[in-house]
Amino acid sequence: MPKRILGLFAMIVLLGCRERLYFYESQQTPGYWHKDSIVNLRFEVQDTTTQYNCYIHIRNTKDYNYNNLFIITSMQFPYGKVVVDTLEYKMAFKDGKLMGEGFGSLKYNKLWYKEAVKFSEPGAYQIKIRQAMRKPGEVEPLKKLKGVEEIGFSYEPIILEKP
Repeated sequence: MPKRILGLFAMIVLLGCRERLYFYESQQTPGYWHKDSIVNLRFEVQDTTTQYNCYIHIRNTKDYNYNNLFIITSMQFPYGKVVVDTLEYKMAFKDGKLMGEGFGSLKYNKLWYKEAVKFSEPGAYQIKIRQAMRKPGEVEPLKKLKGVEEIGFSYEPIILEKP
């Protein structure tokens, strides 16, 4: 009997220590992110009192040949309001080594999108994410951004520690 209680306690502790990911969804690519491929994710929010941190998730391979990433996001609120952001993220160190977690050629990046956000309207939200990478001196985005395997979005409640 004590072994069962100890096992149950260990499971509760492990589950309690996990990162509290409230919402996460992603879309895979065929190994590149086409300029016309817009990642379109929908999510429901009912709690308008909690603050959340929002993230963009990128999984890329060694075939990603840039030290940064430009993306354009468009978040549509339930009652029609739309917020558009152009974002730049660092993706590689000065020596060219890719940033992110993971071993070998596959890297996972959890990138800050918005901090301490309160979703002001309950209901269905939609976020659209597209790449906006360009070659130096060119106006048009790259047709195919190679090395991007997956694009995602998440938000997590901010848990305030009690003293």
